[in-house]
Amino acid sequence: MGALGHHLVTHIPASLTPGDNELWEEIHPLIEKEGLEGALLKHAPTPSLEAAIVQSTGDFIAAAEAGIISEVFNNSRTLRLTRLIPHLLKPDAGIPIVTTNYDRLAELACEEAGLGVDTMFAGHFAARLDPQDSYWSFCRSVKLVGRNVRYKFAPKANVFKPHGSLDWYHREGRPVRYAGALPLSRLIITPGLNKFRSGYESPFDKHREKANDAIDKAHRFLIIGYGFNDDHLETHLTPRIKAGTKTVILTRGLSPKAREIAAENNNVLAAEFHEEDGVSGTRFIIDGAEIFYPAIDYWDLDGFVRGVF
Repeated sequence: MGALGHHLVTHIPASLTPGDNELWEEIHPLIEKEGLEGALLKHAPTPSLEAAIVQSTGDFIAAAEAGIISEVFNNSRTLRLTRLIPHLLKPDAGIPIVTTNYDRLAELACEEAGLGVDTMFAGHFAARLDPQDSYWSFCRSVKLVGRNVRYKFAPKANVFKPHGSLDWYHREGRPVRYAGALPLSRLIITPGLNKFRSGYESPFDKHREKANDAIDKAHRFLIIGYGFNDDHLETHLTPRIKAGTKTVILTRGLSPKAREIAAENNNVLAAEFHEEDGVSGTRFIIDGAEIFYPAIDYWDLDGFVRGVF
């Protein structure tokens, strides 16, 4: 988020309208001080300024994503999630993955691990939002057992993206998924005061509903790099954790809200990077108490997979 904020400060086009330029002059100095979300929470952008922010955000993340995908295709990099997936239970309905990221690295990681990916869009080149068609596209066989019909589905992950995706666009007022880059505004929700309003538009609303339904039905949570600062998910996630759902949190650094949740709920185990006396390691919060273990990197998903599994 810090790198994105710096990019926006230096790349928002100078061709803004005078009104938007005046508003941007109030916003961008706050980005370095309070972060992107903090700045946009204080000053809601106009629709035209928000469109410029969305375009610049999409371009920045797409460029970074392309570099990582190239490394994966060149076999010089394996995504951490790809290493984790073989160790997860794989329900017939699919592994539910909720991400607030815009990139497609979660989808790529799943496919690299041999799973299909259900994003509720049906089609390959110009995919339409059609949850039912997408769901049944993974059905591989139908068998009658007595009076019951049994369906066999291909192993898959259900990826829910309530903040949008780099490959979502509008076409004639309807969402469409196209994997390439287009000179059109991507359907992504940027942080700030407009985030909650935008979340009730298609396709964000359907992905938010499915994400919250998966959260409500989950028996345990593995949370990676999330700061517990999203209104769309917090109405479901935090109450489930406080109700006793077993939770593991892995992150480089716990946000204040994440630290509070870990400290106040004994069903939560949290791990973050920490350094003491020049020695790096992992600081855990277990049963509300902080414990430092040097020379291990369980806060990182790759270290977690190697050390635990």
